Amino acid sequence: MAVFHSGACFCGAVEIRAEGTPLEMGYCHCTSCRTYSGGPMSGYVLWPQDKVVVSRGAGRLGRFNKSGMSERRHCLDCGGHVLTEHPGLGLTDIRPGILRDFAFAPSVHINYAEAVLPVRDGLPKLRDFPPEAGGSGELMPE
Repeated sequence: MAVFHSGACFCGAVEIRAEGTPLEMGYCHCTSCRTYSGGPMSGYVLWPQDKVVVSRGAGRLGRFNKSGMSERRHCLDCGGHVLTEHPGLGLTDIRPGILRDFAFAPSVHINYAEAVLPVRDGLPKLRDFPPEAGGSGELMPE
């Protein structure tokens, strides 16, 4: 029996649905994610792109691609951040804060070399990305 997770933007005009268990949950500290989220780091939940669908309001989703790697999607009505598509990796990142009844359980910090807020939580701190995402996989101290 498949498990589904759902969520919506701030105003509810856009709804998403993800099937199964996420591949990874964590925090990104890169300048792009920090600037886009407006926070000192950004939580992420990654699913295979074919497991995520926009179940309502697809026409209300705007997009912005600054880096060429990530399509950041937001609601055109409320401006709420919904998801980020990473087509080159075959992954979709859903903003953990929009998921209803979802237990966010991060396992890693990525791009920690760009961190502006030190975090001492015992989780691995990768300098950049894992090797399978094109990074060095190098760990940094807390």
